[in-house]
Amino acid sequence: MKGRALVAIAAALVVQAQAASLADGIDKLLADSPVGRGAFWGIQIVELSSGKTVYELNPGHFFVPASNTKLFTTALALARLGPEFTFQTRVLADGAPDSQGVIRGPLRLVGGGDPNLSARAIPYRKGPVSGNPLAAIEELAAQVAGQGVRRVTGDIVGDDTYYAWQPYATGWAIEDPMSDDGPPVSALTINDNTLTLTVKPGSREGELAWLGLSPALEYYCIDNHVRTVAAGGERRIHFDRIPGSLQGRLWGTIPVRDRGMDLLLGIEDPARYAAMAFQRALEDRGIVVEGGAVARHQYPDEAAGAASSGYELARRVSAPLVEDLRITDKVSQNLHAELALRAVGRARRGTGSFEAGLDELQAFLSEAGIAPEAYQFHDGSGLARLNLVTPATVVKLLRSMYRSADRDTWISLLPVGGEDGTLSARFNDTAAAGRIHAKTGSLSHVSALSGYAEQASGEWLAFSILVNNYNTGTSEVRSVMDRICILMVE
Repeated sequence: MKGRALVAIAAALVVQAQAASLADGIDKLLADSPVGRGAFWGIQIVELSSGKTVYELNPGHFFVPASNTKLFTTALALARLGPEFTFQTRVLADGAPDSQGVIRGPLRLVGGGDPNLSARAIPYRKGPVSGNPLAAIEELAAQVAGQGVRRVTGDIVGDDTYYAWQPYATGWAIEDPMSDDGPPVSALTINDNTLTLTVKPGSREGELAWLGLSPALEYYCIDNHVRTVAAGGERRIHFDRIPGSLQGRLWGTIPVRDRGMDLLLGIEDPARYAAMAFQRALEDRGIVVEGGAVARHQYPDEAAGAASSGYELARRVSAPLVEDLRITDKVSQNLHAELALRAVGRARRGTGSFEAGLDELQAFLSEAGIAPEAYQFHDGSGLARLNLVTPATVVKLLRSMYRSADRDTWISLLPVGGEDGTLSARFNDTAAAGRIHAKTGSLSHVSALSGYAEQASGEWLAFSILVNNYNTGTSEVRSVMDRICILMVE
């Protein structure tokens, strides 16, 4: 027994020495860096096997977490819905087509919350998204045509009543919905509720720039004032749109022979846009539509209804939820995180609202030992500048998920240092490559990195690094963060 006791004491001393070395290294990094001295840093690092805190700095102070919010949303969705959960998008009519292939009344494209009615590859893989962004819509239209439909006497209805119509979150900046950062949240989501506006120079100096849309579907009325200037001139392009309006204004300059640029624009009403795309896909297949494209929403003050019913003409079932949660965390997809929160609310509390999702999140976090006073969330993605959380709360969530039956699946959702997602260009050629599994976060004056570090010894650490109120380049903050992670794995 005496020998075993000596071995145990020696092992404990080694651990203490390693922790002291890590703490000294982090303290020196922060002291030697201007951003380390000037910004507000919150850090907690915990050894998972023992629960021992090996380093902390302001662990109980509140920080704006940015996209570290997605850790909470995706953990909730994985735990409450399960990895095999699926979404359904359906096409419904009031009745079957008659003998002439005529649908009397409207045709409804009914969203069920599927985030991936787009060209995105599933399962997740690195690289840009390519392909036909309306492939899913065309597949549904082909199914309708295959049912013998030749005419629709009513409107094409984009129905997103499966979730409450709460397109934006409290605390988002006014410009967020203008781009792919914060497009409106809808149960009927097409191409991430964005369209691509391509701007290229005219053929000669003085001409207006050439504009192209993908998908090639007229939606916004864009007043183009971008002028082509001489080669060597400056490319300066600006786009503005008043929220709620379909009128956009584009201005600036672009040099001759410039390769051009793409602007990602949020779609003001995704359900109506989906109806427009579906109507065109039907007409491309020879189906006559006598009505127009309209949207149907369920507003927050209206009672949640049952799933839409009617004669089903087409259906599309999504890939398993885990595949989308992996996309959400790997690339930090804001819209998908918002959809996941509403999916939980719908499944667990009968209404696809932000409030229902947040109520279920509170219950989930209570089970993990996290009190409501330890966080404040105003969205599911982290765009809201009103979100607050402490490093200790983030680590408590990470420890709970590490102990859960979903551990391996959960860790697989996170970006891997030097390999994929938002960490693909970080930790390359360092000891941390392949050993950091963590979620990034970034807003103005906010940077975050929280997850797991796998040490060379095989020990795993849970960590959260939250940084607010810096006035330098984000790259400087990330550099210090990354060096802390390298210290952890070494």
